[in-house]
Amino acid sequence: MRCSWLLFLAWVVCVGAAPRASAQLKPDRILPAVVGVEAEAVADARSSATLGSTRRASGVVIDDAGLVLTIGFVVMEAEEVTVLGAGGKRLPARVVAYHSESGLGLLRVSGGLDASPLRLGDSTKLATRDPVLIVAYGGQESVRPAIVVSKRPFAGSWEYLIDGAIYTSPPHPLWTGAALIDGEGKLVGIGYLQVADAMGEGVLPGNMFVPVDLLKPVLADLLTDGRAAGPRRAWLGLYTDETKGRLIVERVAADSPAAAAGLKPGDILLGVAGTPVRSLESFYRALWSGGDAGTDVELTVLKDLTPETVRIRSADRYGWLRKPQSF
Repeated sequence: MRCSWLLFLAWVVCVGAAPRASAQLKPDRILPAVVGVEAEAVADARSSATLGSTRRASGVVIDDAGLVLTIGFVVMEAEEVTVLGAGGKRLPARVVAYHSESGLGLLRVSGGLDASPLRLGDSTKLATRDPVLIVAYGGQESVRPAIVVSKRPFAGSWEYLIDGAIYTSPPHPLWTGAALIDGEGKLVGIGYLQVADAMGEGVLPGNMFVPVDLLKPVLADLLTDGRAAGPRRAWLGLYTDETKGRLIVERVAADSPAAAAGLKPGDILLGVAGTPVRSLESFYRALWSGGDAGTDVELTVLKDLTPETVRIRSADRYGWLRKPQSF
């Protein structure tokens, strides 16, 4: 089975296969809508230790008033943002929103973008083996064909979980913020990561995309208030590695609820409110089902080979970020 997949991928790369509706695609329209994004974080940004203070990505124009959709960590805690249009034109932009739940970010360019927006497609309709295009900022050389090799939940070590993540292969070298385009020429995903296991088993390099359907229910709120309406998700400040059914704390965010509770790298998470957890997905679902930001979370933790119960007052991640009011 794996061999047939590799042969199919080799065919895609060799013949330059494009989506089934490739005759309807117009690269001259798509390329101007995929812009470059450069962001400079504030001097004391919490995220600079892992992401650096200067960040670059692609972004996609999605309305007629200069609204740009990109991957959120690029503009998180950003003080200055520049959008690069066709021909390298540099335009100032402001951060409209950083939505930590989906991992997406929105920018607004006041004028000067000579690009027709891309329409949002329906990422739920993408199926395994569907051909797609991955388009990053940088001209024709940045357009690459690929196929969808799996769709499944993605859990990141930084208290991040989404359903329906889209995995494609072969990998695109400029994946950050890249546009995932379906056969109708519509935007269905935004590039987040390069992965080694795009199929979820074995070794198959590829990319993970955040589906645009995660944006649709909260877009109006993000444009109005910079945040989604409703309760805030509980956050602890843990960076956790999932290894062979064990959840090992890799890092604890400074000044976070987890740090205040005394958790340290090397601690092993065993349960949430008495429920055993053995994967990042089960950990996050148990954490978020137990209450919103501000509620107490009871963790069972193995510290120095001794199980302990640790009570943590959860927080809203936004309150921990520098200058969260800018979002």
